Amino acid sequence: MPTKGKLYLIPVPLGEEGGLHSIPAYTAEVLRQLDFFVVERAKTARYWIKKLNPERSLEPLSFYELNEHTQESELRGAMDVLLKGGNVGLLSEAGCPCVADPGAIMVAWAQRQGIAVVPLTGPSAMLMALMASGMNGQRFCFHGYLSPKREPLLKDLKMLEQRAARQQETQLFIETPYRNAMVFETALQALMGETLLCIAMDISLPGEYIVTKTIREWAESGMPDVHKHPAVFLIAVQNMQLKGKSESAHFNKKRK
Repeated sequence: MPTKGKLYLIPVPLGEEGGLHSIPAYTAEVLRQLDFFVVERAKTARYWIKKLNPERSLEPLSFYELNEHTQESELRGAMDVLLKGGNVGLLSEAGCPCVADPGAIMVAWAQRQGIAVVPLTGPSAMLMALMASGMNGQRFCFHGYLSPKREPLLKDLKMLEQRAARQQETQLFIETPYRNAMVFETALQALMGETLLCIAMDISLPGEYIVTKTIREWAESGMPDVHKHPAVFLIAVQNMQLKGKSESAHFNKKRK
């Protein structure tokens, strides 16, 4: 029975402009040695492989696409490579595989098959945002995407605020970049004045912006340029308890 291959989890930069420095030399070297890849989009994967190794021809490489609609059976080609002793690279669309990314399907299969899964170093928007936010890094929870509509989002944000206060736990979530402004406006409406909100945009890129303020301070300073910028949002209620709807209502009434 042949020795099984390894599944390498390979991060890519968080944006196309100015992000190559975030990929360590060892990660790039492993990428150069692989011929088989499981990727979210083959076009994006080819772009980054060429960026990290301009001399390499893409013709011999094999790509198996994995997105939120992919069934495990559709990855049989990559699975056969691993079972026969070949190595496979798993690339995210941006950042670290399997974090806000569908790659966990492939990793779960590899774990069941006793195949070594090797996570490599690279940029993680969620962790980098948490590091720079000044919020609790001992207790935190990442929620992925919240509701895309304003009224359900209002309820989602209030729920996260309550959890942040009750658990003393930082709450993280992301949004499709063109809805960032709506998230910001809804947060001002939903959250109490002293609740902390961090906006972390374009992390590791030339225009990086990571700022934490209270909701009251954000209301005074106004909305930053969040439109169409990849962003992570963080909420924390530190050293205080929720005092009910009265304070929030009073703040929002006063702000209007």
